[in-house]
Amino acid sequence: MTHCPCIFSFFAGSGFLDLGFETSSFNIVYVNEIFSPFIEAYRHSREVLSLPLPEYGYHNGEAADVTKLTQGTAAQLLLDLVKDCRKFHNIVGFIGGPPCPDFSVGGKNRGSLGDNGKLSAVYIELICSNQPDFFLFENVKGLWQTNKHRLFFESLKYKLQLAGYILTERLINAIEYGVPQDRDRIILIGFHQNLLEDLGIIIDHLQLLTEELFPWSKHIIFPQANVFAYPWRECEPFEENSVIPCPKNVPHELTVEYWFKRNDVLNHPNAQHYFQPRAGITKFATVDEGDVSKKSFKRLHRWRYSPTACYGNNEVHLHPYKVRRISVAEALAIQSMPANFTLPENMSLTNMFKTIGNGVPYLASKALAQTILDFLATGRKKPVEPPQVTNP
Repeated sequence: MTHCPCIFSFFAGSGFLDLGFETSSFNIVYVNEIFSPFIEAYRHSREVLSLPLPEYGYHNGEAADVTKLTQGTAAQLLLDLVKDCRKFHNIVGFIGGPPCPDFSVGGKNRGSLGDNGKLSAVYIELICSNQPDFFLFENVKGLWQTNKHRLFFESLKYKLQLAGYILTERLINAIEYGVPQDRDRIILIGFHQNLLEDLGIIIDHLQLLTEELFPWSKHIIFPQANVFAYPWRECEPFEENSVIPCPKNVPHELTVEYWFKRNDVLNHPNAQHYFQPRAGITKFATVDEGDVSKKSFKRLHRWRYSPTACYGNNEVHLHPYKVRRISVAEALAIQSMPANFTLPENMSLTNMFKTIGNGVPYLASKALAQTILDFLATGRKKPVEPPQVTNP
C-alpha cells in the first residue's frame, strides 16, 4: 500500500476527531458540517496549525440524503468523490459522531425519533450506500447502555452487517488515553469484509472482531480500574489564588492543573474567553474546590481530572482557584487539545463552549486512529508505516 488512508469526515464540528487522525498519518479529504460557525472554526484552526486543506473541500450542509440519489444532489456528489478517491488511494474511511443529545441521559432522551437521533441512522445509511473500506461511529454511552436506545443501536449494527461490515465496539473512557477527563463514549468501528479478505485477515462467522483480533487496549495508558482507584483529592474550602501542593500518589498527567500549565492557558489566545456572571460572583465563591456533586456550578479540583466537558444545559464548570467560570483555553486543555489549537476570536462564547463539549478529546482520537492503523498492519499486505509526525 503506497498511500495513507483517506478520511471523509461527517458531523465534523470544529475538527477535534479529525485532528487526531491527521496527526496519525490519515489524510482528511472531505469535511461535512451543517453549522457554519463550526466549519469556520475548523478552517481557522487548520490555518493556524498549517495543516493542508481537504482535497474535496469543506461541505457546509446536511449530510448527504441517500434517499435523494439523483444527478447533482449531495448524495450523488459524495458517491462520485468516493469513487474518485479510490482511483488514487487504497483505503477510504468514514468517521463521524452524529449529534447525541437524544441519547444522552442528561439530554432530551428522545432517542431515534428525535431530530438529532435520526442523524445516527442517516450516517449509517451513508456508510451502507457509499461502502467505505472502514468507518468509525462515536456516540454517548446512553445509546449503548439504555435499553430502548440499545435496540436502535443493534438495528444500526444489523444494517451494517448486511452491508458487508465486520464490526467491533467498545465503551471507552477518554481518561484511559491520558485525557484529564472522565468521559465515556461508545465507539463502533467496522471494516468491510472485502478489505479484510484483501488484507488476508480471517474473521469468524459471527461477523465480529474480538479484542483478541482488534487491539483496543494497545494504546490505553491508564486502565480505568487503576485510574479510579487512586486516592484523588476530594473537596476542600475554596480560596482564591490559593496554593495546594501536588499530591505524590496520583498521576499528575491526568490532573486539570497539569494541563493548564502544559497548555499555558493564561497566555493562550482564548484565555480571556469566558462567561461573566450576570448577577455578581458571590455564588462562585461558595462552592468548594472539587465539589462536582451538583448538576451545575461544579468546581474543578486542580489536582483531579475534570467531569465530562459538557457546557450546555446550564452545566457550568468553575475554575479551581479563581472566582470565575473556566475559560475557552482551559476547556480546550481539558479536551487535551494541542497548546496551539485555537478557536477564532469572533466566534460567540456559546458556540465556543458548545463545539468544545461536542468534540472528541484529541488524545482519545489519536489513540483510536493509531489502533485502526495497527489493526490494518496485521494484514498480509502491510500498509506503509506512518511517518513520524510532530504533534501540532
